[in-house]
Amino acid sequence: MADEHAPESESPQPPPLPDALLDPRPVILVIAAVWLIAAVLAFTVAALHEWRPFTIAGLGIGVFGTSVFLWQRHAVRRGARGAQSGLR
Repeated sequence: MADEHAPESESPQPPPLPDALLDPRPVILVIAAVWLIAAVLAFTVAALHEWRPFTIAGLGIGVFGTSVFLWQRHAVRRGARGAQSGLR
């Protein structure tokens, strides 16, 4: 009698995600545009002057995050061993 508790040789794999869900660029662009609009409003509408430090921080963090993303994508394209996988 064969071992009844032996694992199957191959487990089912989920289907691959569509390319539209793998591309982070549209999300980055939309969020950057929203922060930019908020910053413009904070500096042009007097009632929104309290938003200024938050919008500047949001833009700064966005620039930093986008820089890291671009750096990782460049590393993937040049074939670096420690590069993140899945970026195009």
